[in-house]
Amino acid sequence: MASTRKPKRGSATADLLPRFRERAARLVRPGSRITVALSGGVDSVVLLDLVCRLAARRRWHVSVVHVNHQLQKPAAQWATFCRRLCRSLHVPLRVSKVCVEQGNSLERAAREARYEVLARERADYIALAHNQDDQAETVLLHLFRGAGIRGLAGMKEVGELPSVAGATNAAAGPRPLAWRPLLDMPRSAIAAYARHRGLEWIEDPSNADSRFLRNFLRVEVLPALETRIPAYREALVRGASHAAEAAELLDELAARDGDLQRDARSLVVDRLRPLSMARAKNVLRYFLQLNRLDVPSAERLEEALRQTLNAGRDAQMYIPIGHGRALRRERGVLVVTDVVDARGVPDAQIWHGERELVLPQFGGVLRLERARGDGISVAKLNADPVTVRPRRGGEKLRPDDRRPRRSVKNLLQEHGVPAWERSRTPFLYCGERLVWVEGLGIDCAFRAGGDEPSIRPLWVPTAVC
Repeated sequence: MASTRKPKRGSATADLLPRFRERAARLVRPGSRITVALSGGVDSVVLLDLVCRLAARRRWHVSVVHVNHQLQKPAAQWATFCRRLCRSLHVPLRVSKVCVEQGNSLERAAREARYEVLARERADYIALAHNQDDQAETVLLHLFRGAGIRGLAGMKEVGELPSVAGATNAAAGPRPLAWRPLLDMPRSAIAAYARHRGLEWIEDPSNADSRFLRNFLRVEVLPALETRIPAYREALVRGASHAAEAAELLDELAARDGDLQRDARSLVVDRLRPLSMARAKNVLRYFLQLNRLDVPSAERLEEALRQTLNAGRDAQMYIPIGHGRALRRERGVLVVTDVVDARGVPDAQIWHGERELVLPQFGGVLRLERARGDGISVAKLNADPVTVRPRRGGEKLRPDDRRPRRSVKNLLQEHGVPAWERSRTPFLYCGERLVWVEGLGIDCAFRAGGDEPSIRPLWVPTAVC
């Protein structure tokens, strides 16, 4: 069972607050919204204590989130402990229960479930309690798994949250940044601070379970290594810093080689052709990172690059890359899209007059704004039930009264809509008559005239592609 610890106050300890204050002043803006990820362990309890001690001076808006993975019997007790701690500190807490899929890697599944919750927080920063020992362990784990330079760089003190397929931020605007202010502090110093402050925390018995590779390193390997190399933590962290610098240089080279901006959603294949294999892989790897995707194995990355470069210039290409995402190529451009099974798209979704229709199967929201003129005639829509459907093939539309009714397929091609996006393009029907197609416009037969009541459809994509 987990235990709640309340050690006696100690006198000999280095106060972490000055170091924390210096790093916070350098990296986090005053007035920021900070959400502390609280597990209840000593590291996260110390982090919360430090954040609260500095919050008033820095004008931070502090909140806390506790993720209950429901994997161990005392999980509910840990949530209760976190509630009691946050009440004593007068900070708001949100407890989020997640269901962790049992698969090949329980650790990875739990981590992804946790980061999916964190990515949806309304915050500027998610404060995470990773410390120097965690960084050393992470570098070794990545080394054993054959990671490249970016993996050997370990965790950043401030950077993007680890990517999780399907994770979106509930608030409008960018995702919160991960902030790891304890990353240069050893676990022993954090524990000493907790004893000095008289803090309480929870001991998770699973941390001693050597069946998990990280715990095996922590419990059995690293203590033995420390007897021969006492400064192994500092050495591994220093190596990670060198790797991080090298990774930054590789990213700069990739951005230049691929002509990629930080928000790049597409990659022109011809940018890869004159490059060496190593530089082309570097560009493709960076492009996937920009789209918040885990880089696949070296073999899968090379295969994706081979198909990209060897296919004809007008050829279409589809390569699943995991987590429900795929690389697609059309007209010489490479993009990352969701994997869509058209058979799973509902046949029709009825509109009952709502201002918005949330259509996750199409990857967006259809807003239907009331207006006058310049839209779809409300009177004509009232003639039959109004539905939103996927493309089936053979549809015709007349968006221009100066031209005859034409095939929707040809219109989509003229507008440059890639083939893989057409199954996700919403079609608005009145009865069996096609009224409107996203990107093409309103059929002339349904267009409102003069000042008559109308509906203006507006498509708002929510999927990151």
